[in-house]
Amino acid sequence: MLKIPKINYPAFAFLCLLLLGCNKIPEPPQERKLSSEFKEYWFDGTAEVTSYHLKQARYGEIREGSAMKIFVKEDFLPEEHVKADEASERTFPILKLNSTKKFTTGIYPYSIMESSFYPLQKEGHATKISASIQEWCGQQFIQLNNRTNFEIQLNSYFENPADKHFNIPKTFLENEIWNLIRVHPKELPVGDLEMIPSFEFLQLDHREAKAYKVTAKRSKDDSLEVYTLQYPKLNRTLKIFFKTEFPHEIEKWEEIKPSGNGEDAKMLTTKALKNKRLKIDYWNKNSQNDVSLREKLGL
Repeated sequence: MLKIPKINYPAFAFLCLLLLGCNKIPEPPQERKLSSEFKEYWFDGTAEVTSYHLKQARYGEIREGSAMKIFVKEDFLPEEHVKADEASERTFPILKLNSTKKFTTGIYPYSIMESSFYPLQKEGHATKISASIQEWCGQQFIQLNNRTNFEIQLNSYFENPADKHFNIPKTFLENEIWNLIRVHPKELPVGDLEMIPSFEFLQLDHREAKAYKVTAKRSKDDSLEVYTLQYPKLNRTLKIFFKTEFPHEIEKWEEIKPSGNGEDAKMLTTKALKNKRLKIDYWNKNSQNDVSLREKLGL
C-alpha cells in the first residue's frame, strides 16, 4: 500500500505564502518593555507642558506666534477609541500629545490643535490622531482611527475636500513621530519609506490625506539629536531637535516648504524654539489663583 507522507501543515502554509508572494503580512505587535525610569516620569499623575516661541510661515510671510506641546500618560478604551474615565481591565496606557499653535495673519487669527494617542504596551502605530484648524474663514477637522485599516473622517468648510469618510492602508504617521521620540527614539524609522504627513500640513496646504515618499534620517547637532523628514514630491523638510538622554525633551523644530500661491510661492522656514517647561497636573490648576502659572510658562 502506498504510504502518504505526513505533511507539516504550518510549515507548508508558510512555504505557500512565500511562493505566492504573501510574506508581506505584518508581524503582530511586539510587547514593549517600559523601564522603571520611564514609568517614574510618565506614570506620576502629571503632564509635561512646554511652551515654544513660534515663527510661522503663512501666505509668503513669517508670523510671530506661540506653540505648546502637552505630553501626558492616559488610559484608553480600545473599542470606543476615547480616554477612559478610569483605568480598568479593558483599558490600556497611551502617551497623548496635544500640540497647539496660535498666530495671526493680517487682521485675523489662526488656532491649530493636533492630538495623537500612542500605545505604550505594544509597538505599533498611533491608535488615534485628530486635528482642527479655526480661523475667521471657517473650520477644518480631520480624524484617524487605527482599526482594521486607518479610518479617516474629514470635515471642511472648503468645497474641496468638503466632508469625506474613507479608509487608507496602514503606514508610518508623521504625527506619531513626536510620541515615539519620547517613548523610544531608537524605533524611529529611517531610510526611504512612505509616511502620512502631519494633519496640520495636509489641512493648511489642502493636500490629499495619503502616504507620500519620504527620506528619514537621524543625525547630531551639538548636544541634540535631529530627526529629519524630507518629502521630495511635497518639496518639504521637517527637522525635530531633541535631547539624547531620557526623557528626550523636544527643544525645537523647523519646517521648510513653499509658502504662497503658485509661481509666487517661496521657500520659507517655520521655527519653534523652547521657551518654558513645567511638569504639572494642569487640569487641576483652573482657579484664579493658578493664573500665575502661565507666567512660569512664559504665556
